[in-house]
Amino acid sequence: MDFSVTVLGISSAVPNSKRNPSSQIVKLHNNFFLVDCGEGTQSQLRRNHFKFSKICHIFISHLHGDHVFGLFGLLSTFSLLGRSRDLHIYANSKLKELIDYHNQFFNNKLTYPIIFHSLIEGKSEVVLETDAYFVKAFPMKHSIPVHGFRFQEKKRLRKIDKSRLDECRIPISEIVNIKKGLDFIKDNGEIIPNQYLTFDVPKPRSYAYCSDTAYYPDMLNEINNLDLLFHESTFCNSDIKRAEETKHSTAKQAATIAKKSAAKQLLLGHFSTRYKDLSLLEVEAQAIFQNTKIAEEGKRYDIKENM
Repeated sequence: MDFSVTVLGISSAVPNSKRNPSSQIVKLHNNFFLVDCGEGTQSQLRRNHFKFSKICHIFISHLHGDHVFGLFGLLSTFSLLGRSRDLHIYANSKLKELIDYHNQFFNNKLTYPIIFHSLIEGKSEVVLETDAYFVKAFPMKHSIPVHGFRFQEKKRLRKIDKSRLDECRIPISEIVNIKKGLDFIKDNGEIIPNQYLTFDVPKPRSYAYCSDTAYYPDMLNEINNLDLLFHESTFCNSDIKRAEETKHSTAKQAATIAKKSAAKQLLLGHFSTRYKDLSLLEVEAQAIFQNTKIAEEGKRYDIKENM
């Protein structure tokens, strides 16, 4: 099962010739989720060979321009390409008003339905769920309401060893329970351990997107034990006063969150354009949390299966 993150933009509020505003594609079980949609996202999607038609869910963390200015053009392009599939948008309810006004002002008659899912300010909630995974929105701390998103696989059913089923004469009616991890008890009371009847399956994988936010330990319960954490690090710690004023994080603070949450790997992003050499932020974070990398635009980060 595929699970990957492709970073499309790592800049903070002001883009430059080398960095684009916030946007990512999360690919999970052959579903493509767009997370934030800053200016230039369409070009980045083209540049990285993503098919627009495969994007059916868009998650917007908050309503600052560098996270949403690219959305209106993308919605228009979907129509120009003849889209008919439903498009689900998860965001603050004010965005729906803005989309409706934009379409009315420009006389955009969309060829597809938008299904809008309003995120509740200050509340953690599962906003999308299937048998195999779920996406949970959770509040963070910024100058306006903001949500992070956790993409989480569910625990898989164990894989049956068919030869052992025949050997132990396991009835078909018990297979579902055995897949769930239960032992089998024969009529004479003998217990057949589940481990004897099944094979191990990969552990559930997880990824969280946290941008924009000040240092916010209150969200640790929402991002515990991640395989991969993306956390904004707009500033170096030498500019911590500016971070506090704008309710952003430093690289050191991002690393502290990663360490406290027991993440396996940390990606830094949402960088102020004042930093030409991003290795400064990487070194600062690695002093706290060694497995830290600077997010690179156009790079895919695979979350591999492990037993």
